[in-house]
Amino acid sequence: MTATGSFTYAEMTRRNIGFVSEVEQGRLRAGRVFVCGAGGMGGACLQTLARAGVGAFEFADFDTFEVSNLNRQVFASIPDLGQSKVEVTARRLREIHPDLVLTLHGRDWLTSIDDILTRCRVVVNGMDDLGAGIQLYRAARAHGTTVIDAYPSTLPSVFVVRPGDPRPEERLGFPTCGVPPERFTPEMLEACRRLELEWVLVHSSTAETIDTTIAGEILSGKRPRISFAPMVITTGNLMAYEVVGALCGRPGRTDCRGWFLDPARGRIERPRAAPVAALRRAFVRRWMQEAANAAR
Repeated sequence: MTATGSFTYAEMTRRNIGFVSEVEQGRLRAGRVFVCGAGGMGGACLQTLARAGVGAFEFADFDTFEVSNLNRQVFASIPDLGQSKVEVTARRLREIHPDLVLTLHGRDWLTSIDDILTRCRVVVNGMDDLGAGIQLYRAARAHGTTVIDAYPSTLPSVFVVRPGDPRPEERLGFPTCGVPPERFTPEMLEACRRLELEWVLVHSSTAETIDTTIAGEILSGKRPRISFAPMVITTGNLMAYEVVGALCGRPGRTDCRGWFLDPARGRIERPRAAPVAALRRAFVRRWMQEAANAAR
């Protein structure tokens, strides 16, 4: 067993070899990743990537840990309640990998996004903030940066938006297209949220995994989005796999539309063909409206 005082990167990562080559491990060590949101998915992704041997992170969050985070956020613990997520996460990451290079960002991270993306060629979006996410994607296009993301689903999911891919706001038809961020309205962002959820329900079996009453309360704003440790942590790890592939230069099958994992059925769900999606979309819109009306 290696004592803490004799930590070496080579010893920490030697059992990685076989999953990655020596050359690829060197690329991970030289890699620098920006993770926006250090809570559920972002925290799980950070932990996995640190253990995989990624050498540098920048990450942003402005929240503190609270009791409701204990059900899914890997760095949340009773002693850390009320403390800054970025400070706690940085401390815990260095306990795993003491040679990490870390740059922490708070509430003003968007004002530094151009500088961040000149340093980080891979970004993980772990935010719930749609407006900030739209701005992140726009900046990533300008800098030629790859963004790895997931959907608001009860199923683990992942998608990868490479520099030449359409942004989610374009692909899903958000009303924010062409609108400067300072002109985003709550109504616009709510419409974006519903379009994103509609896509999830059309292309996955998410609707079959959530109680209709609870879904209606979420749609009507009476209940926050639900989260569950197996789903959130699995999603964070799916994102980490995509980061590893991007840093190592491996071609991947995950595209800007992504896919969902249904653990109960042991299957991967990819986007449905256009004719099937069109038929399902009519059903989904009716289901969403009826669920929301029932919760009012």
